Amino acid sequence: MTGPFVTRDGSRWMPDYLTAIDGATCIGCGRCFKVCSREVMHLYGIDDTGEILGVCDGEDDDFDGQLNRMIMVVDHPGRCVGCGACARVCPKNCQTHVAADKVAA
Repeated sequence: MTGPFVTRDGSRWMPDYLTAIDGATCIGCGRCFKVCSREVMHLYGIDDTGEILGVCDGEDDDFDGQLNRMIMVVDHPGRCVGCGACARVCPKNCQTHVAADKVAA
């Protein structure tokens, strides 16, 4: 997707789409999820070896005692509109964003 992007007032704007979150750096704080209106990412539990156990749904899910920590995972990248709200609230700068004019069609 390429071309001129503009806001409603005609100002030029380039969306930056969220493509990945570094699981080694992410602390699972959930700030990005809270500001995202499109549910692009979700909180997942991981075990001691770094294996993803599944989505944490907020019901004290401990995955049979295997839960070591939680991280945010981009599980619906196509929903991202490139607003950048998640990047602005991330305290660890663990996200990768790609400008709309650099995304492969």
